[in-house]
Amino acid sequence: MEGLVKTGKGTGFIELKEVPIPSIKANEVLIKVKAAGICGTDIHILHDSFPYYPPVILGHEFAGEIVEVGKEVQGWRKGDRVVAEPHSRTCGVCDLCRAGYSQICPDKRSPGWGMDGAFANYVTMPFSLLHRIPEKINYESAAVAEPLAIVLHEVAERGKIHAGDKVVVFGAGPIGLLSAKVALLSGASQVILVGTDRDVDYRFKIAQQIPVDYIINGSKEDVVAKIEENTKGKLVDVAIEASGSPKAIAQTVQVIKHLGRIIGVGLPGNRMVEFPWQIAMAKVAEIYFNMSSSHSSWNRAMNLMESGKIDPGFVVSHKFTLKEWKQAFEYAEKGIGAKILILPN
Repeated sequence: MEGLVKTGKGTGFIELKEVPIPSIKANEVLIKVKAAGICGTDIHILHDSFPYYPPVILGHEFAGEIVEVGKEVQGWRKGDRVVAEPHSRTCGVCDLCRAGYSQICPDKRSPGWGMDGAFANYVTMPFSLLHRIPEKINYESAAVAEPLAIVLHEVAERGKIHAGDKVVVFGAGPIGLLSAKVALLSGASQVILVGTDRDVDYRFKIAQQIPVDYIINGSKEDVVAKIEENTKGKLVDVAIEASGSPKAIAQTVQVIKHLGRIIGVGLPGNRMVEFPWQIAMAKVAEIYFNMSSSHSSWNRAMNLMESGKIDPGFVVSHKFTLKEWKQAFEYAEKGIGAKILILPN
């Protein structure tokens, strides 16, 4: 089969290679990958600014069909349409694992960076991490289930948006757009989206369909002044930082009320961030740092998709084959469109 492999440490070192179809363990299934999304962490791995263990096939956001079942697998069979939590190898014995936080186990090795992932024709997964794709959801939308689960964990579970909250989302990429949608589903009375010039042609149009209440182009407008104007000087209850931009991270403190909440979602890579700690202290800000998704957030994601409250495919803009991976990564890195998918089969 074909696989997109990070072959060594450093910037670059990604090749489309012929690799063996993986064999499954007794508790695993073999999945034919129907669609896989490019994540910001894949771009960070390209530039050597996120942990990874080469040689490794990239890709952790995916949907597919089970084609082989291990002898210890229960409840699943060939032909089932599935997505999977990317927490394949956790130690199971550390305090975090035993407390139910296996997604941040220090020894975790997940598909796409710690073990072979889904930018390939096939991927293996333990059956304990599988979720069934709702009938109404196609493979391309289902491939966005993992980003949706991340947003639900970080915005709804940890950030705890309340009914009536005013919310600003920094970043108009797929995670920012999903965050805006989840904020509205959580009862936010107003959602403001902040993006840049590169978001105008495509992402702002998606945002209008969500629909967010107000869009600010940070490349041309004074973000803090516009938020003050839009909220009549009252500022916002919650700032969701989904861009990873050091400038935006600092601005979150300026736009929240006293006792306001900051939800960190975007990763800045290796960039250092200057943060106005004194202002955050004076406002008695609550800051929620986040990483990965929880089992409960996956259940929430699947329930919302099943009910028709959200189809996460609304953020999908472009689809490429594995052979077109360079163009796909270029689009993702330059912010062309929104969620970029690779269709390996």
